[in-house]
Amino acid sequence: MRTFKFLSILLIVVMVLSACTTGAAAKKEIKIAILAPLSGSQPSFGQMTRDGALLAIEEWNAKGGVLDSKIVAVVEDSQCTPDPAVNAANKVIDQDKVHYIIGEVCSKASIPISEIANAKKVVQISPTSTNPDVTVDKEGKTKDFIFRACFIDPFQGKVGAKFAIENLKAKTAFIMVDQANDYVKGLASFFEASFKEMGGTIVGTESYTGKDTDFSAILAKVADAKPDVVYLPDYYNVVNLVAKQAKEKGINASFIGGDGWDSSDLDTAAADGGYFTNHYSPDDPRPEVQNFLKAFGAKYKNDKGEAKVPDALAALAYDATNLMIQAIKEAGTDDAVKVKDALVKINFKGVSGTITFDAQHNPVKSATILAVKDGKVKFEAVVNP
Repeated sequence: MRTFKFLSILLIVVMVLSACTTGAAAKKEIKIAILAPLSGSQPSFGQMTRDGALLAIEEWNAKGGVLDSKIVAVVEDSQCTPDPAVNAANKVIDQDKVHYIIGEVCSKASIPISEIANAKKVVQISPTSTNPDVTVDKEGKTKDFIFRACFIDPFQGKVGAKFAIENLKAKTAFIMVDQANDYVKGLASFFEASFKEMGGTIVGTESYTGKDTDFSAILAKVADAKPDVVYLPDYYNVVNLVAKQAKEKGINASFIGGDGWDSSDLDTAAADGGYFTNHYSPDDPRPEVQNFLKAFGAKYKNDKGEAKVPDALAALAYDATNLMIQAIKEAGTDDAVKVKDALVKINFKGVSGTITFDAQHNPVKSATILAVKDGKVKFEAVVNP
């Protein structure tokens, strides 16, 4: 009996020591939060953002992770709205103890997140928020820990105006704007200033709300003004409604917008003949683009089992995540202060171009113009301001 007890105790000791050894040998983890709108009015934006970021993390982990650590994604639905975004940011920082955030998509959500992240010294890279206030505070000072992977509204507005005047030979423009949406309002303002500066004339500006579904009163004014182009820098869900109603009224002016048009849910029949500024095109032959397309299509399939084609949201989230992890690698430590210092001086070849950062943590790169034609979104031009 004593021999049996001794052997039993010895076995338990061996098991405990084995468990301790296994725990000690377990791979370390570095957490990266992905904050994106997985519900609400722009779910396709959030899904593509999440999928692009997860692909980048998966590829790094397949190569051994970073700093001998496994990269763990913490995904939260921030809904493209301030309050849910703030709740998500506080949750991942305070409860999940993340040092790095990819997100948000919408500027109105990224701005409040940036204030929290910067105060708590957490590095944030927004893939797609183009409002200047994301990386700059009210006093005009750059937020040390906040970056973005996309170009900003002044650049995008200027590019849109330049394309309208130089490529479409437009002399007049009508602007539609949701005054409650910082993204829309910012793009409209910068387009207007640039269009006038380049010799164009604004023949009308009309406001609407994000909850409007009937745009007939505004479109009647567009029809009367007969502009060469209509600037509608809103998200695809609004564009679908406006463009369809414009066609029903026989309005033939070219609609132009920003990267908010870029979605698989864009009604290409309604938006046919329109153009929008964007961050990349799948038609770009660069190996960074083509390799990304293959990897994304291999991982993600549509309802028919076909390879999904990533939009700019996915491409920018992929770039943002790779930028973050590359900076962690170059910093050589899981230290947010040193990682943000590495980002400041990084030179990175991404899907959306070769990226360096200016003094306000905005990437320096060109813009792509995409055309909506014959049910498809096609590459039209590359424009530098």
